[in-house]
Amino acid sequence: MDETRRRFADELYAASREHDRAHSDRLERFRNVEPPTAELLGVLIRATRAQRILELGTSNGYSTIWLADAAEATAGRLVTVDLDAARTELARSNLATAGLLERVELRSEDAASALAGAADGAWEFVFLDAERPAYPVYLRDLLRTLAPGGVLAVDNVISHEHELVEFTRLIEAEPALTQTVVPVGAGLRLAVRMPAD
Repeated sequence: MDETRRRFADELYAASREHDRAHSDRLERFRNVEPPTAELLGVLIRATRAQRILELGTSNGYSTIWLADAAEATAGRLVTVDLDAARTELARSNLATAGLLERVELRSEDAASALAGAADGAWEFVFLDAERPAYPVYLRDLLRTLAPGGVLAVDNVISHEHELVEFTRLIEAEPALTQTVVPVGAGLRLAVRMPAD
């Protein structure tokens, strides 16, 4: 990420943290990923040369900037989905400021609907950072739409482990995935879809 874009991302993160401190209701907070997590996601996209990227949980677009910057490096495209239309528009503005809007399709849509409407093997990289109680419902379509060799990254798996007990049980039992948990930020589960024999 170039210095100008990184400076903007840093300023957005700082402003978002200030905003979150002023709101007790979690749904009013932006709840951005931590910078080391965002940077790791960007590195993974570049390392895998992923071009078809999906983000579930846009918020104000902080993580989206990192994903889109990586997509720019791989000549890829990012689709990002959030149920909150106001947040989608805020993210659109932030992506425009970062010079990345042309790299991203922003949708105000339920994550389950976005996954259900995607083709088999549609995504080479998926970042899941949405409403955690729904994750078990998403899993079937996450697996179906993740391309062979594709990466699924799930945030908050250490910080909110208690909310992810059922999802963790299901995903760890999935033979199509090779996976690990990385203790970066709030905890990031990384899973790779194994190619079919």
